[in-house]
Amino acid sequence: MSGKKVEFEDGYIEVNGIRIFYKRFGKGNSHKLLALHGGPGGTHDYILPIADLASMDFDIVFYDQFGCGKSDYPKNEADYSLEYAVEEVEGVRKTFFGDSKINLFGNSWGGMLALAYALKYQDRLSTLTSSSGLASVPDTVSEMHRLISLMPENHRKAIEKHEAEGNYDHPDYLAATNYFMRQHLLRMDSIPPEVSRMMLMTNERGTYLKMNGPSEFTIIGLIRDIDFTDQLLTIKVPTLITCGKYDEVTPQIAATIHHRILNSELEIFQESSHLQFWEERDKYMQVLSSFIKAHDR
Repeated sequence: MSGKKVEFEDGYIEVNGIRIFYKRFGKGNSHKLLALHGGPGGTHDYILPIADLASMDFDIVFYDQFGCGKSDYPKNEADYSLEYAVEEVEGVRKTFFGDSKINLFGNSWGGMLALAYALKYQDRLSTLTSSSGLASVPDTVSEMHRLISLMPENHRKAIEKHEAEGNYDHPDYLAATNYFMRQHLLRMDSIPPEVSRMMLMTNERGTYLKMNGPSEFTIIGLIRDIDFTDQLLTIKVPTLITCGKYDEVTPQIAATIHHRILNSELEIFQESSHLQFWEERDKYMQVLSSFIKAHDR
């Protein structure tokens, strides 16, 4: 967050029988916004720049999804699923906003989750924003490996070799992963503490490894086969799709979603990768707030 003090409340709610940690900014403001973090397995910390909107009349709720951050693990193994995550979003929405429509924002996996929520519950949305989201894991992995093919030879060969061997702890694989992330996840000289905190907690909790896999591009976890691209045509709610020019979830993926959702808007941030709200923070807030205010009813 910025240096100035920002008022918020935090605590726990119960959704689907487990404790979910939340943080809320701008309570009582006009534009209701629910923000979904990525992973699956991350935490709300790294998307906290979205709280900048509280000063623009937004009431913003962040939460740690099941098995993430300060929230409980789900009760059943079968609950590690996109379908369960959608119902959790609905439970959080109802808890904070009752029968009111909301504006839904999600980044990365959170963008996929927001799209999946809209497929089932779009009548409860005023707007939808997918920030570097995806609708097809296989297509996204294919694009990530296209990016890998453009990397320096030593890193490219390390990824190919150690993926084939399943040796994800090898120093060369880890070095190649770090290079990929510096190019395509966050292109900043120093990592913000909120992002570092998310990465540390992600490694500790284990949900990322279970659902995603050992790295951003080695997606061999439970979500590996998800693809609902063909269903996007049914989304009618006003939709904003954002992406970075250097994004690991590439502009090609964003364009596919844009073309499937009628009258959606696509914004490519030219100086950014996966976390545009950090890399071009002021511009991102202007684009997001203007879009929501133009459509929120």
